[in-house]
Amino acid sequence: MNGDAPDRARFRRAHATMLDVIPDPAQPLSPSPAPGAAAPDGAAPSAEDSAFSRASDALQRHREPSEIWGDEREAVSLALRWAASHTTVATDPKTTARSAEELQAAVGDTITEDGIGAARAMALFDEVLLPATRSSEDPMNLAYIPAAPTRAAVAFDTVVSAANVFGGIWENGAGAIFAENQVLRWLSDLLGWPTDSAGVFVSGGTQGNLSALATARDHALRERGRRPEGGWALACASTAHSSVSSAARLLDMDVVTVPVDDRGHLTGTALEQLLAEDPRICAVVASGGTTNAGIIDDIASVVEVAHRHGAWVHVDGAYGGAALASRTARERFAGIEQADSFIVDPHKWLFAPYDCCALLYRDPRPAAAAHSQHAAYLDSIDRGESNPSDLAAHLSRRTRGLPLWYSLATHGTAAYAAAVDRCLDSARTVAEAIAASEHLELLMEPELSVVVFRRTGWTPAEYRRWSQRLAREGTLLCLPTAFRGEIALRLAFVNPATDPDAVIAVLESTMREADGS
Repeated sequence: MNGDAPDRARFRRAHATMLDVIPDPAQPLSPSPAPGAAAPDGAAPSAEDSAFSRASDALQRHREPSEIWGDEREAVSLALRWAASHTTVATDPKTTARSAEELQAAVGDTITEDGIGAARAMALFDEVLLPATRSSEDPMNLAYIPAAPTRAAVAFDTVVSAANVFGGIWENGAGAIFAENQVLRWLSDLLGWPTDSAGVFVSGGTQGNLSALATARDHALRERGRRPEGGWALACASTAHSSVSSAARLLDMDVVTVPVDDRGHLTGTALEQLLAEDPRICAVVASGGTTNAGIIDDIASVVEVAHRHGAWVHVDGAYGGAALASRTARERFAGIEQADSFIVDPHKWLFAPYDCCALLYRDPRPAAAAHSQHAAYLDSIDRGESNPSDLAAHLSRRTRGLPLWYSLATHGTAAYAAAVDRCLDSARTVAEAIAASEHLELLMEPELSVVVFRRTGWTPAEYRRWSQRLAREGTLLCLPTAFRGEIALRLAFVNPATDPDAVIAVLESTMREADGS
């Protein structure tokens, strides 16, 4: 043990040196030369590059070159330097997607028998491939449901990849799974669920909804003893996310669409007769904030009616569930404490990077009964511990909840609540400005942080012309949608860095022309 002390000391010194030489993000990225090699084109490497390379090399000296992969120090240094720089670099708001044909011409063939080398691969990614993507985290990206991860969460995602922990079973990933479970416990407390509730992080809302509904169907079969004539069905509003119908197809379940009230909510009243008349319905999906308009269903009445008829209640809060962290919005989720399962995507509004969905069960036993996998090589798994593979349709998984854990542990839950509240405030500020505008029409008061509006007098072509022009310019990303059967626009505020006054100024200055130009 004592003989290891000098190595540990050298590791700490090298690590501290690397932290001191993280590159200035304002400077262009240039590849570091391979250890011992001359700089490209005969140019001398910068002091910063050399220091970073030396520190990176020092950290890697404990690993001998591989007989297969050779000396990977250059590849590692290039990737780490780029990640360190990009974690703090400003985002590019422009829409810059290119066709596959254009990219092929610019990039060429990169998967070759002998490889193209780390420097060339990194240069292609930095100069061609990444610029052909859209920044989801730009403060003026208000389309779809964008992402706005904290810098801490983004940086720790690199740590998660470097640690390469298998997060499917406790035996392999105990410490990492423990940290994930602390985040899941925080979410369960926001839901008002008991201490024996449990959950798991999966890739996204589609996977979360699929796993929860598979649990609901399996639970119904166990409770009822047989599959009903005509097969299983689920009930949801027409405003439910598209992944719900996708999950139903995969699970061989019919979808029974429930009419919404005049404000767009699924209610227990509308559900009552359908459940009484259709015994095939084993699950009801309520929305904790629709993607298109941010509408929260009447969860309390849905839960009461569904449970009275023996149906499982799943709440899809992929986008809106983050508002549970806000004291001002929590009352809109009344009744959620009695729901059976729930999802929220931290990569949407809990400031984590892609991809991350938290799937939770009020009682995890039906989920374990539905999803636990058994095989000769799995029989030694300790089922008494928390095994994430038992709670969703997966076995192998990365510990994707750790970036959220690190960010929460770093900043605290109060900062998260404040960030969510700021987004809610921004949405209300912009909605009020739209309502007061002469040429814009607010279509509904925002329940969460989505603002739906229209520009009076515009045709669909004029909406598209305006949207595409601003996207190309990098001014604002706002896409047309359909709301109550008519074309409209929506703004999704999930980035606390978005300045509502800047958004209002864009709407005022760019939407007055009658033809969208």
